[in-house]
Amino acid sequence: MRPRLPIRRIFFLRPFRPPNAPRPFTQNTLTTRPPRPQLPFLSPPNRRQIARFLTTERKQWIKEEVWQATKYTGAIWATIALCLVTSFGVQEEWMERKFPTPPEWSWFTRKEHRSSRFHEWDGNDGEALIDWAMAGDGYRKVLKRLENPSIDGADLEDQDDGGILVEGVGRTGFDLSKKSEEWRRGYYEALMGAARAAEHLDGWVRDRTRNLAFPANVMIGPSNPDPRPIKPGSEPPPREEDCEKAFEPPQTYYMRVLTTQGFTEKQRMDAALGYAVWLDYKQAPSSALEMYKWAMDIATSSSGKAIVDSASGVLKTEAGNPSSNILTASTALAIHHAANGHISTALPIFISILRARRSLSESSVTMLSTLTPGDEGEDSLWKVAMSMVRSLLVAPKYPPPPDDGTTPPLRTSKERCEEAGIMTYIGEILFTSTNKDDGLAWTREAVDIAEEEFRGRKADKEAKKICKKCLEVGLGNWATMVEQLASAERENKGKKLGGWLGFGGQESKDVVGRWESEEKVVKERMRRVNEEKMAGPKKGFSAMIFG
Repeated sequence: MRPRLPIRRIFFLRPFRPPNAPRPFTQNTLTTRPPRPQLPFLSPPNRRQIARFLTTERKQWIKEEVWQATKYTGAIWATIALCLVTSFGVQEEWMERKFPTPPEWSWFTRKEHRSSRFHEWDGNDGEALIDWAMAGDGYRKVLKRLENPSIDGADLEDQDDGGILVEGVGRTGFDLSKKSEEWRRGYYEALMGAARAAEHLDGWVRDRTRNLAFPANVMIGPSNPDPRPIKPGSEPPPREEDCEKAFEPPQTYYMRVLTTQGFTEKQRMDAALGYAVWLDYKQAPSSALEMYKWAMDIATSSSGKAIVDSASGVLKTEAGNPSSNILTASTALAIHHAANGHISTALPIFISILRARRSLSESSVTMLSTLTPGDEGEDSLWKVAMSMVRSLLVAPKYPPPPDDGTTPPLRTSKERCEEAGIMTYIGEILFTSTNKDDGLAWTREAVDIAEEEFRGRKADKEAKKICKKCLEVGLGNWATMVEQLASAERENKGKKLGGWLGFGGQESKDVVGRWESEEKVVKERMRRVNEEKMAGPKKGFSAMIFG
């Protein structure tokens, strides 16, 4: 039997103690002695070792973080700046293609001229709001730079005889004979733009303290005791003591064009007609008639023979085909007589203009001119891409000078629409004066011609614009005429219904009359034309980008 080892369990005689607890047997048992005094200046200072918060590694990390933040911040701001510069360049390039400026002008003058024309632009649909105050201020700045010899007005001379002095106009025109045709054309555009802005800002005031333009009827002051309220969200109305005229009168710029030496015959005639229309608007028919006669004198100055009867304004058939300027001036003169109630004077002028236009030479017919807008097909993708690249790399050229109007025009699509416009005027005069049926017949034929040229023939942008305007005016006149006749027809039908006892006439009431039927036809044609205008012509990709 294996011996059994004696195993005893050893018990701890004392409990565990904390490691830092004092040991009783090592302590001095003499606790009755008082402790030694602890004086501050005798005891050594008890300083704790402060750890280093900014180590070498942490310094290097902070430097790297600051460098990364600076690098990314600089890159972001540089990208933003480059994007802004790029967008500004793209905008200026688009505006230069939309509103070209003479290349010999300085950069700031060209930019100001483009901005002024952009402020005057009513958009592709013709419904955008125009800021005439900004446009007029821009045109005024352009003119100051162009007339300054130290900027863009080098070789600009005053006329020897001082020009024509006109009371209330001020300084007359310069001598532009030493300037190029492009410079003169741009200067003319700036003058006419300022004249248009002056017309729309007539009766406005400018607050000198804020440099803002307001209508004069909202100004607060003694001269306007009952000011009109302004629109919600607008600037507060100005006070009269802080206001001045917003712009110069329009005749300041029109007369400067008329008295400047170097403009073409058409440019001076357009300025005279513009001033005459303004005088008509201001209810000054006698002064307007003098301006129309001045425009006619300018238009006939290059003609070697008398084409217009000076007494009646009628074009002479035996004198040959008149020039474009003569046709334009004669049409404006006839409109002036018709608007002022001189129908017996206006109708012979209109008929002579129509006769002269129909006697013009026909334009040469080519294969392209016989195509409709949907027959020429679309360009290939490669052709469109190459055209876009070429347009991006090559700077656009300043457009060539337009026709000066001193030669007879050809009977193109544009001139046919002008004929339709003359027929519309004749139809309106006949309908309101002598024979309503004849006036309605002239109006119908004018609408048919305008719609045919607007829809069927291949016409340029300017011809389409004229045809569209003529078609809208003709359809509006036609609808007004038919509405009057249909209303009279319905009244007559109501009077003839029934007998003494109220019987009979019910079948006549349900019958649609002649003018009611034609009224439906006119509405249908107006709806069709509106749909075609909303659809619009198809544009290529490059045309959508660059307009």
